[in-house]
Amino acid sequence: MGGREVEGIMKSYDALLNLVLDDTKEFLKSADDPSKLTDETRPLGLTVCRGTSIMLVCPTNGFEEIANPFLQEDEEEAD
Repeated sequence: MGGREVEGIMKSYDALLNLVLDDTKEFLKSADDPSKLTDETRPLGLTVCRGTSIMLVCPTNGFEEIANPFLQEDEEEAD
């Protein structure tokens, strides 16, 4: 079975690559050929994906850099 493909907004991760995804949707497989995905999706909402079962993580709409919330003010002045 397995081989599921999902898409969502990554909210969090840890050192073991466990992921928390929001607005997750699963792409359904074809009934005739389980190795092919269809255009049909199933909404899953907020999900936790175990790192041991994740094969690939890639951005679908690009990415953006955000300010480092852990950067101390004195380090910012030094730059």
